[in-house]
Amino acid sequence: MGGKLTFHEVKHLTEEHYQLLLEADPARKMIEAYACRSVCIAVEREGLLAGLMLFLPTRPETVELVNIVVVSQVRNQGIGQGLIQYARKWAKKQGYSVIEIGTGSTSFGQLYLYQKNGFRISGVDTDFFVKHYNQPIFENNLHLKDMIRLRLEL
Repeated sequence: MGGKLTFHEVKHLTEEHYQLLLEADPARKMIEAYACRSVCIAVEREGLLAGLMLFLPTRPETVELVNIVVVSQVRNQGIGQGLIQYARKWAKKQGYSVIEIGTGSTSFGQLYLYQKNGFRISGVDTDFFVKHYNQPIFENNLHLKDMIRLRLEL
């Protein structure tokens, strides 16, 4: 642990960014489709990229956190928590009153993190990952099919 986190907006995604984003969303076409309409925030620790998150405005006063990922070598060190805390401040400063996020029904660590930070389950997109991804996704030894939708009122 340790090391101050610094945040900044990324105007142009590099191949390094895409490779990291693919760890949270395995379909590059999906990432490219939402990245061009999103605001990307990078977090660095000790000058090195530690994570990314993409915000996509969806409705008046609502922004969706469409991709959030931490570099594998620094996971479980509070960086995801730092990203969520920064997301709250950023969204409020931009005038949003709601942050939405979707994650896999088998993404137990992510579901814990989001709920620990005040997100509440608001719905389920049944068979989302079956309908929108060409290849089956397995996580925690389970076939991922459904997306859990969560929201946070600011």
